[in-house]
Amino acid sequence: MKISERDREIIKFVQGDIPLESRPFFPLAQSLDLSEEEIITRIRHWQEHGIIRRFAAILGHYQAGFTANALVVWKINTEDADRIGMKMASYDQVSHCYLRDVPEEFAYNFFTMIHAGSDKQLEKLVEDMAWQTGIKDYIIIRSIRELRKVSMEYEL
Repeated sequence: MKISERDREIIKFVQGDIPLESRPFFPLAQSLDLSEEEIITRIRHWQEHGIIRRFAAILGHYQAGFTANALVVWKINTEDADRIGMKMASYDQVSHCYLRDVPEEFAYNFFTMIHAGSDKQLEKLVEDMAWQTGIKDYIIIRSIRELRKVSMEYEL
């Protein structure tokens, strides 16, 4: 796909912090001499064709009150990864869900990032996930503070 200079500007805009207002694309549309609808149409087209994987708000977990955050690593059979992944990703509190290649001596090959309002809620949630998936072997690795969180930006 050939990306025009206008497309580059739109992509650059959607990678950043979009203003929280009723017409966030209006200033961009004016600067590019396009309509807001044309910008939205281009973004939808890119999503439909896999150029943009998703277009979503990113929640600041700590600022929103989710102070109990943890990476939970699970030991699973890789044949069950799709089933387990679908189940775990269905929880609203799970922001990331990955199957990973890991060293044999570690063996915890499935990773979830979980966000809760308290340690008690986090532990209850992990216990429920373990029960729902039948996984008995896991480790909770709690976050003690957020050091850096930025969105990926691509050079075009």
